[in-house]
Amino acid sequence: MAEVFAVNNRAGEMEVFVEAVERGSFTAAAERLGLSPSAISKLITRIEERLGTRLLVRSTRALQLTPEGEAYHQRAVRIIAEIEETERLMTSGGAAVPRGLLRVNSSVGFGTRCIVPLVPAFLARYPDVELDLSLSDGVIDIIEERADVAIRTGPMRDSGLKARKLGESRRVIVAAPDYLAKHGVPQTPDELAQHNCLTFNFRRSMDEWAFRYPGEERIRPIAVKGNFKANNGSSVRQLAIAGLGLARIGQFHVQKDLDAGTLVPVLDDYNPEDTEFIHAVFAGHEHMAARIRAFIDFLVESNPADMTV
Repeated sequence: MAEVFAVNNRAGEMEVFVEAVERGSFTAAAERLGLSPSAISKLITRIEERLGTRLLVRSTRALQLTPEGEAYHQRAVRIIAEIEETERLMTSGGAAVPRGLLRVNSSVGFGTRCIVPLVPAFLARYPDVELDLSLSDGVIDIIEERADVAIRTGPMRDSGLKARKLGESRRVIVAAPDYLAKHGVPQTPDELAQHNCLTFNFRRSMDEWAFRYPGEERIRPIAVKGNFKANNGSSVRQLAIAGLGLARIGQFHVQKDLDAGTLVPVLDDYNPEDTEFIHAVFAGHEHMAARIRAFIDFLVESNPADMTV
């Protein structure tokens, strides 16, 4: 029987296809799978003919996925992972053991201050898991980026993803003692017009800070201005510590700085106690992989004392 028919089932074909994409060449995939490059090429051609669409653009230097190939690859990775998880479940007496590559994405600020400190304990508990942590302040497409879990702060977008709440963090206005010594401590929100306010450049901030005046129920938005904007809390925090101005930021970013006195709260009597919700977001499957469930459960377990305020 010809070598190309050595892989004669859909799951096996998907495994070959994924291996070729991950390795970046038919030759590397062939070495890994014990097949010849020509067999890999013929098998993928067979898949394309059956589907009636091109999945890969071949060149002498690289393999490039078509849009259809990207969709097929994403689903193939998911199916292979579910098959492996099912087999582990059957061979471990009904209790799936968390193992394998776990890709996690988080914002830079939350990741460095709240996730990274938990990594040693998580990997000590689950030594068969390989954690791949990416920190980015952009909102990624977790399917396109092939992330298993994304940690998101703020309002959830309407999507087909599943989410589990990890906690919440109130917002606070802070400043460095040196800044306040030079420019004075504002006693009411109206005095912010005389201060340099560090703001965010994404739309929902709109250069307005929310306040609740004593004796009032409604929340008043107050326009603020300053000479610095950023798209992430880490940069705003660093420049507040440096004495550039006042910042309104999630408390999880600055709790350690407040404890150390490098930042101090401002206008706390006017704080409306609005909060940012923090969620673990993941693609919804009927059977969640053990490594994903273990990671999310670990974050929930660790959250109350350390991650949010």
